[in-house]
Amino acid sequence: MKILALEFSSPQRSVAVVESIGDGRWAMSDSSSPGAQQCPSPLSEVVETGSLGANAIGMIEAALRQAQAEREQIECLAVGLGPGSYHGIRLAIAVAQGWQLTAGQERVRVLGISSAECIVSQACDERLVDRVSVVIDAQRGEFYVATYDVTSQGWREIEPLHVTTYANLLRRQKAGERLIGPDVSKRFEEGWQVFPRAATLGHLAIGRTDFVPGEKLEPIYLRETNFVKTPPGRNRT
Repeated sequence: MKILALEFSSPQRSVAVVESIGDGRWAMSDSSSPGAQQCPSPLSEVVETGSLGANAIGMIEAALRQAQAEREQIECLAVGLGPGSYHGIRLAIAVAQGWQLTAGQERVRVLGISSAECIVSQACDERLVDRVSVVIDAQRGEFYVATYDVTSQGWREIEPLHVTTYANLLRRQKAGERLIGPDVSKRFEEGWQVFPRAATLGHLAIGRTDFVPGEKLEPIYLRETNFVKTPPGRNRT
């Protein structure tokens, strides 16, 4: 099964094609080293950094071309749901929804995965063995954070994703906790910059069965939505 992974939740956006060959295993590209312990290479991965928006269609076409795959061969779309760039996540969701609508749910399945989970998995691939907190800017002086124990065999969630303050994260860092995430080093001097990668997202999707209809995909957004009711208009009669 060929998986197209879309990860647009951070300033480093990426698209990857990963192939599952059953039993939770994956096919490796020609560039993968035999016996390598790290996450094997995807069939293709296209990364874009620095521009204001993602050239989603161009990136997808490039990834398919590099993987020597046709659109019709994609059987699963894996989408990074954030938290992170609301615009980027919405763009990835829209692409997945349109793709499934065109191809049909019976031919293309859709899967949403936390970008925080993608970041810690990427840190594991990069041999970062430690207790880490994934930190993502939530704006308004706050941050999304989730804590994991990372070992050479994998990772385990210690504290689920929630919103916290800059001061709280500073205390954690002073206590010896490692902070990781996209652009975290800009706000925390000892932070370790780790971006969510589409290739990692695709490998996380292998073996998963919690598929959803595309229209059910929603960005991970932990804040409560506050609506202000518009006061009734004055009766001028």
